[in-house]
Amino acid sequence: MENLKLHKSLVFPQAAFQRFWRSTSGKIGLILTVALMISALLAPLLSPYDSAVDRDYLSRLVAPSAKHWFGTDGLGRDLLVRVWHGLGISLVVSLVSVGAGLIVGALLGLVAGYFRGLLEIAIGTLADILLAFPSILLAIGVVTVTGPSLQSVIIAVSLVQIPIYIRLTRSMVLSLREQEFVLAVKALGASDLRIIFRHILPGSLAPLVVQATLSTGTATLEAAGLGFLGLGAQPPVPELGTMLSDAFKGGYALSSPWTILFPGLLITLTVLGFNLLGDGLRDALDPRSNAAARK
Repeated sequence: MENLKLHKSLVFPQAAFQRFWRSTSGKIGLILTVALMISALLAPLLSPYDSAVDRDYLSRLVAPSAKHWFGTDGLGRDLLVRVWHGLGISLVVSLVSVGAGLIVGALLGLVAGYFRGLLEIAIGTLADILLAFPSILLAIGVVTVTGPSLQSVIIAVSLVQIPIYIRLTRSMVLSLREQEFVLAVKALGASDLRIIFRHILPGSLAPLVVQATLSTGTATLEAAGLGFLGLGAQPPVPELGTMLSDAFKGGYALSSPWTILFPGLLITLTVLGFNLLGDGLRDALDPRSNAAARK
């Protein structure tokens, strides 16, 4: 009965909301991520970007001023506009990558943990092989094969995320499949699919949501890293990692530090926001951690 109560508390929204609101880091992360997302959504409406007319060679490498708040880059392009639009691109890449990795990894983890046997061995071996490679090297290898583009970055970062969710979901399923509420519905004749998606999956959502939030920050760094290496979005697409790459390749990163300061700052704020939000969600969705902290 204790496990059943814990299962209910994990999915009870009011109690989780109260625990989340007591988390300072969670509230800061929520405010930061919401502000970044709203800003990214407003960029195309308030300041449409057209790379064909964006260049102004007479205003190359102008320091931040009243006319150009973030300064300009080596082609005279306004950095505020480019960083503003680049934020949206980075968020889309990160969220889509994590979402795809979560869906595929969670489904494979459910199958491996519930049915066991050869399926578990095969899926577990796949996860081990993917985890054997450093994530950035695996992403670089995928993009090298598929060709540099935003689509390739999404595929690469998604592939890196999949084994994480396979292992996490499998461990949760192995714990939940022997719980009393699962054994009860199985004794009543419920089908395997009903047990998996109506009883086991909801009990696994809490750690998956926390991991997805934290992974979004990691995905942002990986996407920016691929862009910095020239394997992500190709010019003139305003992507944050590509902006950093352009500044270093152009040789003006140190003489005009604003060209790397503002793209780097947006990457940092994005990662920080999702990490703080993930910490808050972990406190909210795992009552056991709160109980341990009080002891």
